Order: sequence, then structure tokens, then C-alpha cells
Amino acid sequence: MNTLFIFAGLPGSGKTVLARALARERSAVFLRIDTIFHVLGETGCVDRASVSRELIYRIASDNLRLGLDVVADLVNSAEAKRVLWREAALEVGVSFIEIEVICSDQKEHRQRIETRKPDIPGFILPTWDGVVNRKYDLWSADHLVIDTAGKTIEESYAELRSALLERGRPGPQ
Repeated sequence: MNTLFIFAGLPGSGKTVLARALARERSAVFLRIDTIFHVLGETGCVDRASVSRELIYRIASDNLRLGLDVVADLVNSAEAKRVLWREAALEVGVSFIEIEVICSDQKEHRQRIETRKPDIPGFILPTWDGVVNRKYDLWSADHLVIDTAGKTIEESYAELRSALLERGRPGPQ
């Protein structure tokens, strides 16, 4: 059965790097809200937040219905938005797993935010103040937590793969 992998976490936590690695390994569809949001801005869309959320849900559903795994990469800071992702998976009849990526070392997290470069041309990255002042709801549902603080990308990805195996979500089929 195909799976919806829902990545969440603050900017600079490492979620995009891990989400891309998982999508690559599983040959899954990779959907990144930042890309959709940015393109909508370039086209003059006024309500980018709502439109980008609706688009990413629909694109994910279309691909899940085709029998493909989908890896969704977004901050997903509001519990209400997380519920919508769970409902989307249930509506399509696929399994899902939520993965929260954190960086528990504030100094390291700040350094990542302040030194990173955008990988989407023209995309404006959030500032450290924007990250720490962002509203981020507590989780109400069971989910994986991967802490990338003090770890290499490879170590963090190995931890993710191990956690997925424990949940019965093996690597590529």
C-alpha cells in the first residue's frame, strides 16, 4: 500500500533535506509547499497561503490515487492543518505517517537559519526572529520526531529510516 509521508517542522530544522532523501530513496512524489507558495507569488496570487495549501492537498491526493507514495514537505505548524493532512490520506484510503523534524539546539538552529542560502531562486528565507516567533501548536497525534541537532544529514536520515522500519514502512519497494 502506498503511503503519505507528512513532514513538518520549523524552517532550518532539516525537514526538506530529509524529505528529499526519503522521496529519492522511495521514488516518491516530492511536494514542497515553499515551491508552490513562491510560484504563486510570482504570478501575483494574493491569497498564496490558502491557495498553496489547497493545491498541495489536491496534487498529493491525485498522486496517492495513482498508487504512488507522496512525501509532503511543509512547516505544518497548526494542528488544524495537520488534521487536514490526516483526513486527506483517509479520504484516499492510504496509510500516512507524520514526521516532525526539530533542531533542539537553539544555537545550532539559529546558525542554520542565519547562514543558509535559498535553493529556490528568488525565494526569501525567514529570519531567526520569524522562526522563533512563529506560532507552533503542540501535537495531538502520534508522530515520529527526528532531532537533527548535533548530527550529520546521514546520521539524521539513518535515524529516520530506522524509525520508519520500526513502524513497518521499509525503504524502496
